[in-house]
Amino acid sequence: MVKETPLYIQVNEKDNVAIVVNTGGLEPGTVFSCGLQLIDRIPQGHKVALTDIQEDEAIIRYGEVIGYAAAFIQKGSWVEESLVKLPASPNLNELPIANQVPDALPPLEGYTFQGFRNQDGSAGTKNILGITTSVQCVVGVLDFVVRKIKAEILPKYPNVDDVVALNHSYGCGVAINAPEAEIPIRTITNLAKHPNFGGEAMVIGLGCEKLSPIRITPDRNEADILSLQDQQGMMGMVHSIMEMAEERLIRLNRRKRETCPVSDLVIGLQCGGSDAFSGVTANPAVGYAADLLVRAGATVLFSEVTEVRDAIHLLTPRAVNEEVGNALIREMKWYDQYLSRGQVDRSANPSPGNKKGGLANVVEKSLGSIAKSGKSPISGVLAPGEKATEKGLIFAATPASDFVCGTLQLSSGMHLQVFTTGRGTPYGLAMAPVVKVATRNALAEHWDDLIDINAGTIATGERTIEEVGWEIFHFILEVVSGRKKTWTEHWGLHNDLALFNPAPIT
Repeated sequence: MVKETPLYIQVNEKDNVAIVVNTGGLEPGTVFSCGLQLIDRIPQGHKVALTDIQEDEAIIRYGEVIGYAAAFIQKGSWVEESLVKLPASPNLNELPIANQVPDALPPLEGYTFQGFRNQDGSAGTKNILGITTSVQCVVGVLDFVVRKIKAEILPKYPNVDDVVALNHSYGCGVAINAPEAEIPIRTITNLAKHPNFGGEAMVIGLGCEKLSPIRITPDRNEADILSLQDQQGMMGMVHSIMEMAEERLIRLNRRKRETCPVSDLVIGLQCGGSDAFSGVTANPAVGYAADLLVRAGATVLFSEVTEVRDAIHLLTPRAVNEEVGNALIREMKWYDQYLSRGQVDRSANPSPGNKKGGLANVVEKSLGSIAKSGKSPISGVLAPGEKATEKGLIFAATPASDFVCGTLQLSSGMHLQVFTTGRGTPYGLAMAPVVKVATRNALAEHWDDLIDINAGTIATGERTIEEVGWEIFHFILEVVSGRKKTWTEHWGLHNDLALFNPAPIT
């Protein structure tokens, strides 16, 4: 067995810590090529002190302060989590805005995909019958009927990819007129308008719910609504839903793929099960791919307020103008207040798995997370659940929860999500493909039938960020064109939709 050369990654020349690359970590006495010798055993992805760090001295990674030393840290020792005191978050009233707007990168021309053109001018990347609910009460019936549709009717319509129930826990027993109720309501409404549904989504209601079905129906068309209380028993419900569905399947089956410009795409970016490699391998590669997509005219969404908040001072300067910069700050302030009402603070993030992967705190996590945004100017900001209408790099405000973020990005019109992970997760979405990008070679090898792209080769020097970025870009176009499937599609893995509802439940 060939012994691995000891490797560490120092991101910025200002950094006084680096992360250990080697699978399984490194033992005390290990000497790096630069002469640095380890005092402690250091797990993979965890930090080693490159210099002596005095008590209360800044600990620097990515060229930024990620914390302060809780005690003296000797050169070559393990900078483990308890030694890193959390610094204050950036003051939202003192942020630079639009003062370092990056120059627009040169256009990337000649790239297209095969999509389904919709009557409203949008394009879908899948051909799906979407059936949404106005209230959770009807979910049991709808799930029963969807199983029957898939088994008995869908096989007759080979051009239709799937039938998807948009189930959720909202609709009644809620403060429907509370100001913040607009978030779940517009999320449900925009989900039903997703371009992959070809304008044929239908709504199943009960008949007595607070959230009126007409309120969430695309184009407010009553012909798209079926109320269960108007049907004759269970079999009457089943027959009516199946009849309504088949009418739409007939129309959807006529749709054919055609050549569409990349500017029709909305691509979402997210990370989950992050580790210390996320910010140096997968996320920068995704950021490079994001820049390629923006150059080709696409809309790219990056999200997760709590994993942006502590790096917001690096984002507001990239806003194209003061309006966009102030919108970024608005979403940060709203979330600060939301967390305060719940009597929690930012130390609730990261997760135990993130820490096991080497992330000491939310500041370090945020600095790695924003690498997904690449280097393009930030051209717009969406409040939770809003539909994307602009091109370019957009901040779509969402919680960091994988499921809630995915749901909100779908409501913004996302066709495909690129999801980076260091710890690993089988997370997927039914409405859109999820491309999994591993941060480490070990994860890509361990989950070779769940990971689509391995960015771990960046850490070992086998490939560059640019090379992996181009791989991601090309893979996206293959998947949205229906020429390739992601592993989550292959296995049929998907999580439930999870609405973000900060309003009261009555």
